[in-house]
Amino acid sequence: MISSHADDRSPGDRVVGFPSGGGPTVLRILLGSQLRRLRIANGITREEAGEAIRGSHAKISRLELGRVGFKARDVADLLTLYGVTDPVEREALLKLVDQAKAQGWWHKYGDVLPAWFEVYVGLEEAAHVIRSYEIQFVPGLLQTRDYARAVIMLGHGAASVTEIERRIALRAARQERMRRPGAPKLWAVIDEAALRRPLGGRAVLREQIDYLIEAIESPNVVLQIIPFASGGHAAAGGPFTILRFAEPELPDVVYMEQLTSALYIDKRDDAEHYMHVMEQLCLEAQPPEQSRGFLERLRDELLP
Repeated sequence: MISSHADDRSPGDRVVGFPSGGGPTVLRILLGSQLRRLRIANGITREEAGEAIRGSHAKISRLELGRVGFKARDVADLLTLYGVTDPVEREALLKLVDQAKAQGWWHKYGDVLPAWFEVYVGLEEAAHVIRSYEIQFVPGLLQTRDYARAVIMLGHGAASVTEIERRIALRAARQERMRRPGAPKLWAVIDEAALRRPLGGRAVLREQIDYLIEAIESPNVVLQIIPFASGGHAAAGGPFTILRFAEPELPDVVYMEQLTSALYIDKRDDAEHYMHVMEQLCLEAQPPEQSRGFLERLRDELLP
């Protein structure tokens, strides 16, 4: 679950400056994390903090986890309770409240964006490094429109043409960030099975393979392939994605998508376990410099 954890600094250390470009999801988590550190440093319980803002301990928990929006009045009252009287510190934190209220670009896709995936899109928007392991599909950030349509139709076959196109447009909007300055590094490990599954037909798959060959020329994209010949491998449990952020206050987040929901893990021990598995996958996969040759041979097999 998404949560906040103290870093290596002492609990009472105060953060005055926050990044403004991380998106509202990350800003809420950063603000909640800072409020949590201040509360713990002052020996104040969630129940006591809840009373200060006319709420409950559950509300404080949700605020500290960054799961809900903040009201400036509540944050101001909590800062007073936590002994934050310096005008500069208060102004920085209260300014963050306004920044965290902003709606991300993805809100305009609210008609096709479930709440459980909205969290992921917000985190992906702010990630510095995205590491993904896939066994069934090409990662969404590397899909062509026709391939994406075939994948989306698997789960939304009864949807209208308009809805399908909206879902494709959302995926394309996520991909657009990968082409902008300051784009995150995408490091994908794909099982050979995903590259041979002819979603949408052979022509669509061939176009998708061509797109991957082009994508790996980008300096911020690394692709490794686990061939059938490698046998079993470390990630026997299924696909997952690890999001890493530039802000030291934010832990890595492991994302695992399910049929109608998703699991988010950021407890450090658990996230480190997944990172270890990812590193093992990279060792078991072909080196990145061999990916182009593998893809070209596969594309040639798909020629009429």
